[in-house]
Amino acid sequence: MQTMPAGIPALRTVAMPGDTNPDGDIFGGWTMSLMDLACGTFASQEVKGRVVTVAVDAMTFHKPVNVGDDVSCFCHVERFGSTSLVVHVETWVQRHHSELIEKVTEGKFTMVAINEYGKPRPILAPI
Repeated sequence: MQTMPAGIPALRTVAMPGDTNPDGDIFGGWTMSLMDLACGTFASQEVKGRVVTVAVDAMTFHKPVNVGDDVSCFCHVERFGSTSLVVHVETWVQRHHSELIEKVTEGKFTMVAINEYGKPRPILAPI
């Protein structure tokens, strides 16, 4: 049995019937949007300000997300640049009415810190 990463998820929700296609499968785009929200929230806390997503550098869907699954996104910084950071995000689920925990998706998102005019701004990586 797998265990979720330690710490508090950057985002947590439940997959609902409204997140499906006509065949009842959860849209991959829904999962990807959750991951983008998680990365944005996480990155803005890391750089103490506004961020925007400039790239999804990698995305792997390992297993499907099902209606009723408890979905959690966990983030960590993979690399800091002068104005950007690459965030690795893993999406994990606890299956509905089950103790089964599985990693379903992971990806790398490049986020850029921006100023009040929407222009890239320098960031200081933690020491």
